[in-house]
This record gives sequence, C-alpha cells and structure tokens, in this order.
Amino acid sequence: MKKLFLTAAIAIFGFSFMNAQGGFKVGANFALPVGDAGDVSSFSIGLDAAYFVEVSEQFLVGGATGFTNAFGKTETLSAFGYSFDVDYDDVQFLPVAAAARFLATEKFYVGADLGYAIGISDGNDGGFYYRPRVGYNFTDMIGANFSYTGISLDGGDWSTIGLGVEFSF
Repeated sequence: MKKLFLTAAIAIFGFSFMNAQGGFKVGANFALPVGDAGDVSSFSIGLDAAYFVEVSEQFLVGGATGFTNAFGKTETLSAFGYSFDVDYDDVQFLPVAAAARFLATEKFYVGADLGYAIGISDGNDGGFYYRPRVGYNFTDMIGANFSYTGISLDGGDWSTIGLGVEFSF
C-alpha cells in the first residue's frame, strides 16, 4: 500500500511540473504600516517567492512564502516635565501561504495569498495571513504589484499597504 501511495504521489508531482506554465516568481516589496502596526513601526521591506501552476489560461494556483521586516519606531514621550525616548523593536514575519491569481488580461491580474505568518521576532507568535493584490506585468519577466497585507495576531492585527516588483522565471 505504501508503494502504491508513493508511486501515485511521484506521478502527480511529476505531472504537475510538466504542466506548470505559471512558473517561479521572486520579488521585493516596500510597505507602509497602517492601524496597530503604524503605532510601533515606520515602514517594512520584504522578499517574496512563489511557484504557480496554470489551472486554466486565466487562473494560476500555487504556494508562496517570503520574509518581512518592519522597522521599529523611536518616539519621544513627555510626562510630568520629563522627556524620554521609546524604541520599538523590529517585527519580522515568515509567511507560508497558498496563492491564486486571476489573469484579467494578458498584463493585468488580481490575486490573493492565504496562510499563516510565522512570527520570527521575540514575543511575536504570528497569525492568520492574508494578502490581496493587483498587479501589472510589463514584460513576461518583470511586473509590479500593489497589495494589502493583514496578519491577525492575538490581541490585535498587523497591516501594511505595499508596492512591489516581481520577476518571473
């Protein structure tokens, strides 16, 4: 039974690579925090990687991951005639998600990533991750996207609005 299952898994895996028209994508993004995230960070940068398989001519599905670092703010607070600086730590996430894209035209797409963002920084447990996006492919290899990233944390959320560049292979 194990051999049959292993053979079937290898066949399906190999078949998916033979039909993979979507391909491998890597990118970088710059984002501004909104909501709770804006209270403790000033901006974030991230790296993205995804692999897509073509389900139809207009629909791609796959997996996505990446790394995001949000840079902590330094704020000056005043109380009772005294001023002091408060330094917030950087916040880091490693998202692991299923991804889908609908190609509205040959150049324009809408899509979303859904999964879990693993918290890397101290005191960061991570949470449910969602990232809707719209993008435009300038060429077969280079595109740009606009996205909203939301991470549902215990007792709050982490949200950013970002711009990114993407390279397809």
